[in-house]
Amino acid sequence: MKIVIQARWVLASTLVLFLSTTALGQTSWKISEDPIIKFSGAGAEGTFSGLAGTIKFDPQDLTNSRFEVSVDPASIATGNKTKDKHARGKSWFDVARYTRIEFVSSYIKSQENGFVADGVLSMHGTSKEIPITFTFTESEVGSATFEGRLTVNRQDFEIKGPLLSFMVGDEFVIDLIVPVTK
Repeated sequence: MKIVIQARWVLASTLVLFLSTTALGQTSWKISEDPIIKFSGAGAEGTFSGLAGTIKFDPQDLTNSRFEVSVDPASIATGNKTKDKHARGKSWFDVARYTRIEFVSSYIKSQENGFVADGVLSMHGTSKEIPITFTFTESEVGSATFEGRLTVNRQDFEIKGPLLSFMVGDEFVIDLIVPVTK
C-alpha cells in the first residue's frame, strides 16, 4: 500500500512539474536575428536593427503576457550616411547619451483584429504611455511572428532636431515584424 501511494505521489508530482514547465515554455519567445523595425514620416524614413529583450506571450493567458524589448538608436539606417550621422547626433537621438529605446508593456488585451499592448515607451530620456496594436501568427510548432504598428510624435520625446527640422514631420509610423521561436 505504501509503495502504491508513493508511486502515485511521484507520478502526480512529475505530471504537475511537466505541465507547469510546458506552460511556462509556451509563453516565452526568443526574438529571431532579423526583426524588421521600419519608420516613416514626412521627410524621413528608415529602419532600426538589433531588437532585444524578453517576450512572454500566450493568447490564452494575456494577464501573464509581457513585452520588455529595446533597440539601440545608433542602429538607425535611412539609406543616406549623412542623414544617419545627423540622426545619431545631439540634435536628434543623441545616441552617445541615450543608448536604448525601450518598450515595457503594462497590459495586453485582445481586440477585433488582434491585440493591443499598452505600455511605456522610453526614448531620448523621456517616457510616455503608448499602445502598440499587433497580430500574432504561429507558423509552425515552435515559431511565430508578431506584426505591429504604433505612431510616435518625436516632439513628445523632446527630439527637436536642428534649425531646419521643420522639414521633417513630427509623427512617425513604426511598423514591426518580429519573428520569434520558443
